Amino acid sequence: MAKAQFKKNYLDYYTVNEDYSGERHTNNKEEVVQFKQSSSIRIWYNEQTVSYDEHWHNAMEVIMPVENHYQVVIKGTTYTIQPGELLIIPPNELHRLIAPGSGIRFIFLLDISLISKIKGYSSIQAIYAQPLHICKDNFPYVYEDIYQCFVQIRNEYFNKNEFADLTIYSLLIQMLVKLGYNHVNSFNDENPGRMENQKKYVKKFTELMDYIDEHYMEDLTLENIADEIGFSKFHFSRLFKQYTSFTFCDYLTHRRIKAAQTLLCNEELSITEIALQAGFSSMLSALDAGKFIAIGCRTVTAECLHVASVAVTLPAIPAYSG
Repeated sequence: MAKAQFKKNYLDYYTVNEDYSGERHTNNKEEVVQFKQSSSIRIWYNEQTVSYDEHWHNAMEVIMPVENHYQVVIKGTTYTIQPGELLIIPPNELHRLIAPGSGIRFIFLLDISLISKIKGYSSIQAIYAQPLHICKDNFPYVYEDIYQCFVQIRNEYFNKNEFADLTIYSLLIQMLVKLGYNHVNSFNDENPGRMENQKKYVKKFTELMDYIDEHYMEDLTLENIADEIGFSKFHFSRLFKQYTSFTFCDYLTHRRIKAAQTLLCNEELSITEIALQAGFSSMLSALDAGKFIAIGCRTVTAECLHVASVAVTLPAIPAYSG
């Protein structure tokens, strides 16, 4: 399907990217994405046989093979993407790209920070906190819709329409909403019961994800969050894992690591200040949580550990209004 669809589009895949050579450069594993001028989007027709060592960037990356497969290695897992499939790589995710000896694919780089403040986004963000291999087997109910969203995004970009960026972001939001509803339906299937109870659970967890996104830097615990939303600790833990694919502690750590990665770009902040602002009680706890410093804009080694050997008391948690 992908190859046939590609051949009959007859789009100009070169003029729109005249300002871009297709080369990707990294510094300490960070790639500064070269978006199209006056835009926060870059999509390019890629025939390169060059592979790229482990790197990260602030943009969401989507791989769409057209001819031959393409491979991406993330956290020790190798994703082999075939024509007609997609791989969505979250922002700030370390990944390695392995190109075959020949082939064609489209590479999408999208700055999604523009939509991160929309209500409900935090709940959807939890869905793609890990890479998503979009294929018929993994997403049977929404695969076609999601794939077509990216086909339309690609066509808008290369057609150079006047409102291309606006249209692309509206399509991107549609895609995220489809993923969200698919996730909600899967959650409801795993928790059969009366419709009003299912809606209540989804509403509570949607609000909770927004709450965590606003208060991750505070002293959030499994016990007090479960109590605030009216669930036992064990019931809450089970539902949270089903809803997010993370344990509560792992998700909170993940959110703090993402915040720390962003803060590391601010050269005026010390490493200790970054750890504390991200919600870690000390630099040591930040290192234990995920060694986020290895993927930031600055490198931190064991020599820095002495600067934060004393834990700092964080503000008390405000009441959750769920």
